[in-house]
Amino acid sequence: MLEGKAVIEDTDMPLKMQIQAMASASEALDLYDVLDCTSIATHIKKEFDTKYGCGWQCVVGSSFGCFFTHSKGTFMYFTLETLNFLIFKGASYLI
Repeated sequence: MLEGKAVIEDTDMPLKMQIQAMASASEALDLYDVLDCTSIATHIKKEFDTKYGCGWQCVVGSSFGCFFTHSKGTFMYFTLETLNFLIFKGASYLI
């Protein structure tokens, strides 16, 4: 397992879910090359879909911008090693 420490930048997730997110990220970094951000994100998304129900989104990389609406209690943005991780469950809203 990776020895690096995650730095949480922002979150509204419950603590148990935060721990799962960081553990999934660490596991993915052990399984995939650090440059294979798509496989890392896919691994985390599939774990969250399985554990917490469908609809999760995951973005992994060293530089990205984003704008999204998420369901309350499902957002986390953190850094581990050289990568940034954004995990959230999408929310729909009516215009």
